Amino acid sequence: MKDLATINAQVCQLAREAGEKIMGFYKEGAAVTWKADASPLTAADKVSHEFIVERLKFLLPEIPIISEESEAAPGGRNDGAKVFWLVDPLDGTKEFLKRTNEFTVNLALIDGAQTVLGVVHAPALSLTYFGLRNLGSWRQIGDEPPSRISTRRVDPQRLSVVASKDHAGPLVAMMLKRLPTANVESLGSSLKFCLVGEGKADIYLRDLPTMEWDTAAAQCVVEAAGGSVCSLDGRPLRYGKPGLKNPAIITTGDAQFDWTPLIS
Repeated sequence: MKDLATINAQVCQLAREAGEKIMGFYKEGAAVTWKADASPLTAADKVSHEFIVERLKFLLPEIPIISEESEAAPGGRNDGAKVFWLVDPLDGTKEFLKRTNEFTVNLALIDGAQTVLGVVHAPALSLTYFGLRNLGSWRQIGDEPPSRISTRRVDPQRLSVVASKDHAGPLVAMMLKRLPTANVESLGSSLKFCLVGEGKADIYLRDLPTMEWDTAAAQCVVEAAGGSVCSLDGRPLRYGKPGLKNPAIITTGDAQFDWTPLIS
């Protein structure tokens, strides 16, 4: 397999090109259908999926691909592969339909149940985040040179929490009650993780269900920037699980911060 830095450059370009295809539908509008789980699906999701899968197969034909829009995705299969791609071709379809600009293209390379490369591209914002395990994370606007990002130490007097616009559950409500002075920012898609990764937020709790393709790319960005994405028992989130479903997760930028009193 090629080295990660070379693969990353190609995957970032791939994500941007997929984003350009999505933006064509964003400007012109896209018809909506509904999947079995009542989540929306548009032509933009499908076109992005087909483009990404074709390009990844050309880039690294030996590595299996699991995309949210793959036929195998509802069954949650990765056929026991140790190394595989996890792809969300359009994360935040609800935000896409509401025209908030807060939707992303997510691509992650998994090796041994861990994320080793992650790219999160927000096409409407011309914004790309990428992370490489043990090498670091970066933020890039348009064609500007990438800037290194890192998480921050918690200041208890200036705690910042990021929350989902559409999927905040009861544990999130409990946590916010216990943090009445915290700054709270609501966002869609995987951009929530990236705020923690670049040191603009301290904590992101997600207590409602997610799938592995929802989290993998952004987890790599967060971890390579110095943060963590864990289940509520404190264990790092891992990939290739049966059914590809995630437990409730908490994302933090400061490893020294004890978040357990907030949700216990």
